[in-house]
Amino acid sequence: MKVLNTVVAAIDRFTDITGRAISWLTIVMVAITVCVVVLRYWFDSGSIALQESITYLHAIVFMMGIAFTLQRGGHVRVDIFYTGFSVRRKALVDVIGGVIFLLPLCLLIFIFSWDYVVASWATGETSEESSGIAGIYLLKTLMLLMPAALLLQGVAEIIRNTLVLAANTASISPANHDSRL
Repeated sequence: MKVLNTVVAAIDRFTDITGRAISWLTIVMVAITVCVVVLRYWFDSGSIALQESITYLHAIVFMMGIAFTLQRGGHVRVDIFYTGFSVRRKALVDVIGGVIFLLPLCLLIFIFSWDYVVASWATGETSEESSGIAGIYLLKTLMLLMPAALLLQGVAEIIRNTLVLAANTASISPANHDSRL
């Protein structure tokens, strides 16, 4: 059990660090959006690369922030039932949901995205705009990184909730980490 707790703590630490770092990109995205608007309306100028960078940042924030959101218990569930459940019942629902839905979905996304991303890397896919960002293949790589990060955090949540069920107590905090916010 100590090994499992160590694994969960390591995954949580990785997700927490990456999630917090990625969250700062929202400020960068806002700053770039302000620059684009100022350039366009005050200086009658524009930058395709700046506009595309907003899309890239948006994709990074949402696709790479998904594991952080899972860790924080922020994904949608049927709260009308779930909130009334005991800690053990919540843990059971989270384990079943993780094993039946989350892990297979992550694997499917990864498998079906693989060829698409590899083809993009093979061609060195770039923006259709001559002054756009050259690395579209980097953006498409998020289609592999997102399910990998989500799968990793999903495994941590399944282990955590299995430990709750095995311990027969509520001493191990379940998926909702609101106290750490």
